[in-house]
Amino acid sequence: MVESKWRICAAVVEDAPEALQRVAPLVDLFELRIDLIGSGWRDLAAGLEKPWIACNRRVEEDGRWQGSESGRISELISAVELGADIVDIELATPDLASVVREVKGRTDCLLSHHDLKGTPSLDEMKSIVERQLDAGADICKVVTTARNITDNISVIRLVSCFPGKNIIAFAMGAVGYLSRVLSPLAGGYLTYASIAEGLESAPGQITVDVLYELYGLLDK
Repeated sequence: MVESKWRICAAVVEDAPEALQRVAPLVDLFELRIDLIGSGWRDLAAGLEKPWIACNRRVEEDGRWQGSESGRISELISAVELGADIVDIELATPDLASVVREVKGRTDCLLSHHDLKGTPSLDEMKSIVERQLDAGADICKVVTTARNITDNISVIRLVSCFPGKNIIAFAMGAVGYLSRVLSPLAGGYLTYASIAEGLESAPGQITVDVLYELYGLLDK
């Protein structure tokens, strides 16, 4: 079993039960990308034996949900009813307060923000986390896009700015690879990995196998 010291979340982007079964012993939880999996996501959820995050990403934050906004939220509420341990809601979601009210108390509320163009200043990212906390987040997620190596340092520093809070922070893209590995080592709540090559949910995502091996070497 993987140690919970460095929490790995396997992102699921399609109906691939054999791949899920293979990586299950190596991860702590799964993220079901409803917008990528499609209508079969409920069947996948029913077969999971580990905690899972429900995510139905908005197009504005690089998701592929093609239905209405009300339909998108309805799928997330369905996930709560099906036993999702965490629900990912974008900070920019219209009528955010009402959505958070539906989720809070029933499961953990993860409020997320994705910057697809770059990495803001540390002060800007701290402001985003403060807004997430004010909105009722149990878990705060700030994901940026790395344009240079120092962007990795900025997102990792963000974690230490909020001691005692559950913070997910890393940078996407090839240049952000380092932040995905180091964030949980610096106290980040978790890091995401793909269940196999070619099944990444975001640019620069590492496979479960590689990440698990890296952490195993560091733990020796």
